[in-house]
This record gives sequence, C-alpha cells and structure tokens, in this order.
Amino acid sequence: MNFLAFSSTWLVLPVALAAQQTPPAAPSGSPRTPPAVAQPVDPDAEKPIVSDPDFDKALPQLSDDINAPLEAMPAAPSAQPVPAQTPAMVSPADPDALAPPPVEETELAQPLPALGTFDSNPPVDVADTADDKTVVIRYDTQVKGLDDLDLTGQFNALSALKEGGGKAANAAMVSARAREDEALAVRLMKSRGYYDGTASSTIESVPNNGNVRAIISATPGKPYKLGSIAIEAGPVTPPDLLTRELPLRIGDPIEADRVQGAEANLSLKLPQQGYPFVTLGQRDILLDDANWTGAYTLPVDTGPRSSFGSYSTEGKLAFDAEHVGVLARFKPGELYDNRKVDDLRDALVATGLFSTVSVEPVRTGKPGPDGTEAVDLLVRQQAGPPRSIGATAGYSTGQGFRLEGSFTHRNLWKPEGALILSAVAGTQEQGLGATFRRSNAGKRDRTVSLTASANHSNYDAFNAFTGTLAGRISYDSTPIWQKKFTYAYGFELIGTNESVYDFSRLEKRRATYGILALPAQAQFDTSDDLLNPTKGYRLKLSLSPETSVRGGVRPYARVLIEGSIYQHVSDSIVLAGRLRAGSIPGVDRDDLAPSRRYYGGGGGSVRGYGYQRLGPFDPNGDPVGGRSLNEFSLEARYRFGNFGIVPFIDGGNAYESVLPKGSDLRYGAGIGGRFYTNFGPLRVDVATPLNPRPGDGKVALYISIGQAF
Repeated sequence: MNFLAFSSTWLVLPVALAAQQTPPAAPSGSPRTPPAVAQPVDPDAEKPIVSDPDFDKALPQLSDDINAPLEAMPAAPSAQPVPAQTPAMVSPADPDALAPPPVEETELAQPLPALGTFDSNPPVDVADTADDKTVVIRYDTQVKGLDDLDLTGQFNALSALKEGGGKAANAAMVSARAREDEALAVRLMKSRGYYDGTASSTIESVPNNGNVRAIISATPGKPYKLGSIAIEAGPVTPPDLLTRELPLRIGDPIEADRVQGAEANLSLKLPQQGYPFVTLGQRDILLDDANWTGAYTLPVDTGPRSSFGSYSTEGKLAFDAEHVGVLARFKPGELYDNRKVDDLRDALVATGLFSTVSVEPVRTGKPGPDGTEAVDLLVRQQAGPPRSIGATAGYSTGQGFRLEGSFTHRNLWKPEGALILSAVAGTQEQGLGATFRRSNAGKRDRTVSLTASANHSNYDAFNAFTGTLAGRISYDSTPIWQKKFTYAYGFELIGTNESVYDFSRLEKRRATYGILALPAQAQFDTSDDLLNPTKGYRLKLSLSPETSVRGGVRPYARVLIEGSIYQHVSDSIVLAGRLRAGSIPGVDRDDLAPSRRYYGGGGGSVRGYGYQRLGPFDPNGDPVGGRSLNEFSLEARYRFGNFGIVPFIDGGNAYESVLPKGSDLRYGAGIGGRFYTNFGPLRVDVATPLNPRPGDGKVALYISIGQAF
C-alpha cells in the first residue's frame, strides 16, 4: 500500500514543482543561502491519493481453490508500427504518459523452422585436420617418472601425444592429448602394481622457436604386493593341483602381466591333467592402502575329472569315427590330456582331406575309471576337394630339363586310399606311373603303397627301357608332421633293357636284366624343417639286398650311409655340411645293371660336374659307374628377407672298387641364389669344377626346389 502511494506521489511530483514560484538566482560569486520566509502549508498534502476501500475494490477476485486452473490473460493489443522514440519525445501535455514499447524484431517474430530441415553437420574445425597447412603448433613430448618402472617404451607406443607426431592445430588439442596421456600413465603404473600412482601434465613454451613442450610427470608411489592368495574351488586330484599350477606367491608384486599369465597357466595345465571343462571366474583383489598389500581371490569351476571315452563325428565326412580312432595316440579310459587331443587334430589336418576340422570334448555323464567321467570326442569335419593336380620342374647340366606332373585323388578308396597318376617328360627321361597309396593304414603314420611304372632313360652312362612293380611300407615325415625317426621297407621287381659297355668285347651292346630287390632304409632326423633346415642333424642308412638274373643269379647288396648337419650361426647365416658313402659288395661291376651302379656328379652330388659324370669311363669317354662312392658338401647359407646367397664347395668321386678311396677326389665350387616361398626355397646354383678332367664343362647350372641337402 505504501509503495503504491509512494509511486503515485512520484508521478505527480513534477506537476507540483511546476506550480511553485522559484526565487531568482543569486548573483554569480555570492554564497547561496535558503530563504528565510516560511511557505504556506497545503491542507490536502496529508490525504492519500487512493483510499484503502477504493484500492481493495480495484483488486481482482481470487479463488480459494489452489488447484483451480489459471485464468486466461487478457489479449494484448495488436502492435502497431510506430516510429522509434526516446524519452525526450514524450509530450509535455501528458506528463503521465509512458514511452512506447520497443519495436519488435520481424525475424524473431517468425515461427521456428521444422526440425527435419535442421543441418546437424558441424562446421569444419581446424582441429579435425592433420595436414601441415592447418598445423599452427608444434610440440615436444617429455616423460618423467616411468624409466625406473621400464614403462617408457609402452607409454610411447600408446601415447596420444606421440601419435600426434608433434603437430597440433591449437593449444586446446595439445592439452587434450596431454590429459589422455595422464590417464595412460596411471593405467600403466597400476599394471605394475603402483595403485597409488598419479600423473600430471604441464604445457610450457620453448624459448626462441615458438614451440611448446608437453611434460607428463608420473609419481608411482609404493608398489602393492600380494598379501594373501585364495582359490575358491571344489576338491581336485591331486589336492595341490590348483595351487601348484597357479604360479603366484605371497609377496609377489601385483602386476597385471604376472597375474594374467598365472591364470592363463592354470587354464592351460588343468586340461592337460584331466579337467577339460575348467573355467575361471572373475578375480577379486582387495587392496589394503595402509600396508600396500592386496588380498587375491580367484573362483575356479574345474568341472569333472575326466577320461577319454569314444569318438563321434558330424559334417561332410572324409572318413568315419572308427578311422579317427586309428589316428589317436591314446586309448579309451586314459586320463584326459588336451595335448593328445591337439595331436589328434594335427594328424587329421596332415591327411590333407579337410577344408576345416575340429575336435572338442563332450560330457557324457558316464562313469570312467578312477572316479572320472568318460568324455567323448566330437570331430566336426568338412571334407575338402579330394582331387589335385601337381607339377614340378627343374634343369641341370648333363640331365637337361625335367618336368613331372601328377593327378591325385586322395580319398578314392575310403579311408585315405589314394590313386596317383604321374608322368615325366624330360630331355633325357620320359615315363608313366600309377600308384595306389593307403595312408594311416591300420596304424597312425603307416603308409602302404603299390606302384607300377614304365620309364625310358637316355643318359651318357646308359640308355634303358625299364618296367617296375614295387611295394612299400613306410613311416614317413611330412611338412606338417615331421618325425625324428622314420623308416621304410618293401620290394621291387624290375625288368630293364639297357646299353652296357662290354670290356671283354670293347663295345657297347644291349642287355636285359631281371632284378629282385628288398630295399629298406632308416633315418634319424632332428632338423627343424624338411626343405629348409637351419639347425639339427640327419643320419640315414639305406640297405637293399638284391639279385640280378642275367644268365644266372648273382646276389649282392647296395649300402648307402649319409649324414648332414646344420648349424645356426646368426639370424641370417646357417652353415650346412654333408657326408655320403656307398658300397655294393657281392658282385662284379660288369655284372651289375648300369642303372644299379653308383655315379657321382650333378645337383644332388658334386656340383660343377655333369650328371653321372664322376667315376670310371669307358674308352669312348662315357661314364660306366662303380661299386663305391664318397662325397662331401659345405655350404654357407646367407638369407636376407625372402632371398638368399649360398657359396658352396663339393667333393667326391665314384670308384670301381667295393670300398671308396680317399684319393682322386674331384672338387667343385660355386655360388647359389635362393628365393624362399611358403612351400620351400627355389634353388639356382652355378658351379665350376676346380680340378676338371678332359671333357668336363667349365660351368654347370642347377635349378630345383629345396636345398641341395
């Protein structure tokens, strides 16, 4: 009430002042003093402008219901455009009139556009660009406090500042990257057990060049260590299995790598000791910041202790579950070992019959021996294409070009019964052959094969038309499954018509030989690769009792001993050496078919000399072979990337005598190039004889797949 009365009085105040008489102003420079004459008092000045009853009557009526809806506000008069005015433009005739309201902006009065027409794409920001034209700041990064923890390398590999390459569009970007690296430093310190570690970042200017330096400072604090270790699991056999296979000890630092590695070891070792269904729960580490220790707890669900049961298979089958059992190296009832399951899968892959194959344990709920549960192995197969075509090619001086092609159906007679058709087309050799091969024949890794072939050979040593029927049982290595010990034995029935030099008649003539051989071999191999060994050694013994029928029966034996060694000198250099010696006792050389004699020279023998050009010669200068042989080779294999250089020296000879001699050795030396592929090295060797005989060439070239030995 009083406020409103005060306001009304203020509004009429100018009028009251305008009605008073103002005394004349004092002269300039004289003191101003108030007038001494008293003014008359207006008797109506004390009366209120609006009486209380009139004011109460003017108030609107209000409802006592607080939940009643609000009344509609009176409509505002339509705004009329008026010229802009200032308070000075108020008409003096109406002193109570207010200035007109400000003019309403036309654009603001328009309705908002539809939400669908709004462009939500942000404008291009220089911070989103990374080319040199938009870079306005260059910075250096400095890390402090992580060297002692050996974390600087990991920090640099993950750092946002380092990833930026020392360039940023603005200072805000540098600061944002620095804040990311603060959090990174804290995470890395926690991974090493420094859970109280802190990190801060500082951005400072570098004098004289206008760049800035981002400094990440880490303060590790004290490391936390394991104060207690608890494994929550049921009983196991043996009782200490879990604690033994979880390599964590009280007092060890609580490092992420250490803890995760220990848990991975537990997951790996338990399936190897009868627990194929083990699962690890979420670890819990309760930190004690007063003593800098942690209480480690790991829940483990071991599942049942299990033994091997039977086999089942599903999918597109290459063979049935019974043959899966042939490949397994374990028997039903044995304690479950995941390594043996992996071995079974490797054997399945080595058959070459699958595009995909997997082996997994399946619970049966059936009791096994020693309180175990029998577990079946489910083999999921997806048989691959059984047919394949292969080809190999090579060239060597004295032997010429040789191209061999083959067609193979690997599973024509299930299980693993293959048919192989082969053909040889070469400068000096042509032939056809057919082989039936049964892999894993009744026993893991045992191969039974039967071969029939017809060949024509035309070498300096002999010209022969040969037919062969051979059988072989072997335990062989493959590129996927290399074995330390391998063996083979079998038979050969050979009928051959060959050119032979008759020293009694001093002329060449043709002779027919019937040969029965029982070849056998054994090899011990510790090398790391079949086609490109870099370490280890190999020892091989070949023995073939034979008889040659040509006017009579002449039994004899062919014996060959070979050894090679591989020494890894550095990451790029391998030294390799080979020795070979052979003998054929029990028969004269001239009673042997020329194709069964020993010859030296060629890509797999003494390089620098032609194929079969080492040994005795006939009067025409053609080699006639011998009954004994000795050879050696030394190589330095230098590899860089997928290429290599191999300097080498070879030596050896063939002799008419039963035992080889140490004299009259022929030497060859040269250099080779290697191109390493995923199926073995491609070999190109160039050699020259060091002590040639009349008729030996100056240079010999050899091209093939695989190392020389």
